[in-house]
Parts: sequence; structure tokens; C-alpha cells
Amino acid sequence: MAGTYGAREAELCYGPAPMKTFAAALLAPLLALALAAPAVAQPVPKTRDGHPDLSGAWSNVSLTKLERPGNLKGPTMTEAEATALAANDPLRRAAEADRKPSDPNAGALAPGGALGHDAVFLDGGETYAKIRGEYRTAWIVDPADGRMPLTELGQRRKREAAAMSNRMDPAGPEDLAPNDRCLIGSRNSGGPGMLNNIYNSNYQFLLTRDALVVIVEMGFGVRIIPIHADRAAAQAAHQPATLARWMGDSTAWWEGPTLVVETVDVRDEQGRFGPIFLSEKGRVTERLTRSSKDEIAYEFSVEDPVHYTRPWRAEMVMTALPGRIYEYACHEGNYALPGILGGARAAEAEATKATPSGGGR
Repeated sequence: MAGTYGAREAELCYGPAPMKTFAAALLAPLLALALAAPAVAQPVPKTRDGHPDLSGAWSNVSLTKLERPGNLKGPTMTEAEATALAANDPLRRAAEADRKPSDPNAGALAPGGALGHDAVFLDGGETYAKIRGEYRTAWIVDPADGRMPLTELGQRRKREAAAMSNRMDPAGPEDLAPNDRCLIGSRNSGGPGMLNNIYNSNYQFLLTRDALVVIVEMGFGVRIIPIHADRAAAQAAHQPATLARWMGDSTAWWEGPTLVVETVDVRDEQGRFGPIFLSEKGRVTERLTRSSKDEIAYEFSVEDPVHYTRPWRAEMVMTALPGRIYEYACHEGNYALPGILGGARAAEAEATKATPSGGGR
């Protein structure tokens, strides 16, 4: 667009005109001092009614997970320790390996060979979470061992959930895990509390005067959480337990700059599958505080005498994302479920053919 430059545009592109050179020389030291000055923290955005605005796209992607692995000691670690652990994370290394070009001389897959899906789409994080200046070994901060204080039933639920996740011979849809049926996101992505996943650890929040809407990327679940005047009003607004819903019955209220969300009556299938196990007596309290322009301090506590010997609490950080969250079309209209069941029936038929007739047990 030749000929459209104004004086200011020409100055930005080509430098100041000669008569401004002396003024520019005077301003240069001041500009250098300004650039060297420490960055000023950006104010937390507010809504029209004065509350911290939680709206936006957020992510809790991290190598830090809910429970502390057995090889890590203590709630925190040094930056050097976190860097070394991150470099050897199995999922991260698998994704890095898949990013390498394919070998053009590898040849075709051998007959009967298995071909697994690529790991390149995995996004389990590159680093461990840093909360209040400390690298965390787990989200759980209480109990001090970083583990869920499971009762005997809770421990059994954990074993059953693992077996269900690995099941390859379902007799019907009910034998599959809820996330395999695309009813909820895997690994408690949707909450309560909202956990990071091996990919799609992203959320879209919309805060209005009367509600917080949370769109969960994994499985594309939606939580619509009404906000009430205070705790008493919020607790009184819980719906009848017979309406048990996926991700539970959530209500909220403000405590200063913090939005508190209380969830009860998580649907039984979700509560039994975990990884956060909840019964009809379970209660999860989430707290969201926008601590800066780019972060939300997120914590949740869990009470359930059926699955836990005591209440427990976790801390997390959610980081602002550019852009927005797009739909996760799980099973592309759920057409994969008949294929899963059909595959199981085909495997059973093959096994029957391979079994000698008339053989005893």
C-alpha cells in the first residue's frame, strides 16, 4: 500500500526525522531504565459486579499427578530434581520418540503383527507444577504422604476400576468404563476435582453473576454451577439425591476473592470408577481464586467416610491459554461402541474355533 504512510508510521519504520534526533537521544537512557525495571504485576481482571473474573481458557496440564509416586519423597523438590524427572518421564519420552521421522526402509508390518496408535498426540506436560514457588511431587498436600487415605472398600474400588479400564471382552456397554462409553472424560478430567490428563487438560470458564460454566475439553463435558448469596443458600439449593448426575450436583458462593463450589450426589457409576471415589455420602469442596492475570489457584477437599479414613485436600494451578477450547467429538457420534462390542464377539468366536471339541476342563 505505497503512499499510505503517515508521519508516525514513517517514523516507526524508518526512524525519527533529523530534527527529532536530539530529543530521541535524551529519551534513550530513560527507555533503557524502563526496560530494565522489574515487571509490574498485571491486575486481576474483574467482573462488572467486582468479583475476580474466572472467564477464559485454562489448562492444568502437568507431569504432577494427584498422588505422589513411591519413588518421590516429600511434597516438594528442587528445580534440578524436577528437570531430571521430567526428562525421563515415560509419556513425554514416548511422544518425543514419535515426533521423529519414520524409517523409510523399515518395510511393511509382518503378518499378524500388532500396530499401536501413535503417542505424538499425547500432551501430558513438559514440566512438574510450580505452586507458590515450589515444584510439587503431587497435587495432594494433606495427608502429608501425598496419597488418598483409602478405606478397605476404597482400595477395592481402585483395583476394580483398573480391571474395568483394561477389560477387552465386554458383554455389553455396562461392562465398559464410563469414559470408554464417552459419558464422562477419563481420569476425572471433569471433576469434582478437576484433574489433569494425558492430553486435553484444558477448560473454558464462563463466569456470570449467577453461574460458573465449565466446559471440559476431554469428553466435552459441561458443568453449569449456580452461584448463590452465601454458603447456606447454596447448600439449601442442592437438588434431590435421586437426580444424581455426571460430575455431581454443584452449587457455589463467594468468600471474598474465592469462588467456593460444593458438589454432592455424584452419579454412582462415576463414584465407583474414580480415580476420586465418591459414595452418596461424598462431598467435594473446590476453591478457585484468580491469583494473577495468568493463573487461577485451584484447590479441592474431599470428604467421604465410605471410601476414605479421613478428609483429604489437594492444591493445583491453572494457567491461562490463548484462544478457546474446541469440541472433542468422542467416538465421532458414538459409532465406535458397536465396533468395540463387535470386536469382542469376533474374538470370542475365534477362541471357540480354536478350542478342541470334546475336551474336558
